Amino acid sequence: MKFGVKAAMFALMTFMMTACVTVTPDEPVIINGYAGYLEKIVLPQNCKINIAIIGLNTPGLIISQKTFDIARAPVPFKFTLPADSIDEDIEYGVVAMILYQDRPIFQTYEKFPVINNDKFTTEVIMKKVER
Repeated sequence: MKFGVKAAMFALMTFMMTACVTVTPDEPVIINGYAGYLEKIVLPQNCKINIAIIGLNTPGLIISQKTFDIARAPVPFKFTLPADSIDEDIEYGVVAMILYQDRPIFQTYEKFPVINNDKFTTEVIMKKVER
């Protein structure tokens, strides 16, 4: 008798487990593109680029950023953000800056919106910084 109860319990638990709902996480939001400039200028050695996803309508809001060494432009970039971190009320954009000896030599002056306008790939154009 004990064996029959155990077998029935096992069968019931197995059935209940097969009825569990599998939750799949939302796909991440991927933003990619190139950052460059139009001037025919060769970059000096030891330049860095800083590329960031920012809130265009919220000053100082940096969603994600990357800084790395570069030798030439255009520079490819890719950001992967969790889907649940995206707010439909925020206007997102990409900005970039090329630094030489910790001073900007090229930077964005225009908005390059992404995400909430259904644009996930962009070309970011920087202009020479005038001193």
